[in-house]
Amino acid sequence: MVKKTMKSGRPTKVAINHDNYHAEHIGRTTDELQFFLTTPFEPATNDSDGCEYIALFKFDLNGNLVDSYIDCLGPRGSYDDEERTKKYVALLSSLGEVDYCRIEVKPFSVKYNSVNIGLIVREPEYEEDVWAVELLPGNYMAFFEPWDSGEYDT
Repeated sequence: MVKKTMKSGRPTKVAINHDNYHAEHIGRTTDELQFFLTTPFEPATNDSDGCEYIALFKFDLNGNLVDSYIDCLGPRGSYDDEERTKKYVALLSSLGEVDYCRIEVKPFSVKYNSVNIGLIVREPEYEEDVWAVELLPGNYMAFFEPWDSGEYDT
């Protein structure tokens, strides 16, 4: 019997390719920062109405998180869509001129409203599991080896 072993170690950096889906607003600013504008969410459950957020993360060229801005919109359907769009566009505009392109960043977590928000490492629980980096809350982007592929699962 061949014993399986975990094939990789903890990721230190994750590449994200620019696309027209969840990675539409990623890239670089003219002051040499990488950025990621996204919309994390806590799904509604029997115990909670959930919550939606707008989050802007900025990183240095080594991939270190240097700044974050998170805005709580409230439960889905409880906010004005036009106001949500205005807030999102204002954050995007605050970056100035940008180059939409691939970014390479280190996993991170920011505590907001008692919720961890960020690209968070998921360690393998079992021998056959693999390392992952998930965009949380919402887990709408998940990254696996090879970490430099720039691709994600939804």
